[in-house]
Amino acid sequence: MLLSEMSLAYKRDQLAFHARIKELRAAAKAETDPRRAAALEARAKDLEPLQREARELAALTARYYERGYYRNEQYTLQGKI
Repeated sequence: MLLSEMSLAYKRDQLAFHARIKELRAAAKAETDPRRAAALEARAKDLEPLQREARELAALTARYYERGYYRNEQYTLQGKI
């Protein structure tokens, strides 16, 4: 798989996470049971790091070979070996 293909896959994942988070938040607002609403909001909050990582990896894989592109240090091996 090419990095450009991986970038598209990460972008699709990020959009899917975003859509699911919106669904969960809308369901939480519509929910009358406070415990159920809190559970739905917690599920949405749990997806936020996955959405962020998918967005960051989409950008990284799309621009990986661009000269001068600042790479997120979280996704590099420099200084960790």
